[in-house]
Amino acid sequence: MAKTKSAKKAPAKAVKPAASPAPGSSAPAIDIGIATGDRKKIADGLSHFLADAYTLYLKTHNFHWNVTGPMFNALHVMFEDQYNEQWTALDEIAERIRALGFNAPGSYAEFTRLSSIAEEPGLSDAADWREMVRQLTVGNEAVCRTARKTLKTAEAAGDDPTVDLMTQRLQVHEKTAWMLRSLLQ
Repeated sequence: MAKTKSAKKAPAKAVKPAASPAPGSSAPAIDIGIATGDRKKIADGLSHFLADAYTLYLKTHNFHWNVTGPMFNALHVMFEDQYNEQWTALDEIAERIRALGFNAPGSYAEFTRLSSIAEEPGLSDAADWREMVRQLTVGNEAVCRTARKTLKTAEAAGDDPTVDLMTQRLQVHEKTAWMLRSLLQ
């Protein structure tokens, strides 16, 4: 039986110790390669984005319920597709804020304060379908503007997951704004 050379083991790499736990917690502090200040700026941008996205979701759902007129069926279905897609995205946005180490806004008061989109106050007389489509076009574009600001902040900090999320959301909202605008041309 031939003797085999025992393989030399590579020296163990030094493992950087985890950051100290947050006060009152046994969990280590967040160390994902993005400075705390940058994470805070990104989370703030995402909070504004979440507020815009939630306000747009609510408005879209409202219009789904209240649309009338000759475009009823087409818009009722279109608005339903849009609010279902938006609802799923809200969770991803909030979870990204949490992954960065901050609490996601979650109340109407917070969303009202953070959103750039005017909330539809409720309709005693339903708005004309054209006005609904116009408001949703403008709302989707507002979401795009907020996403672009957040994307730039995330890009500057090297936060690729947030950049990716904002890029995906931009694609959805830009396409939606185009489709809605096309109905009014």
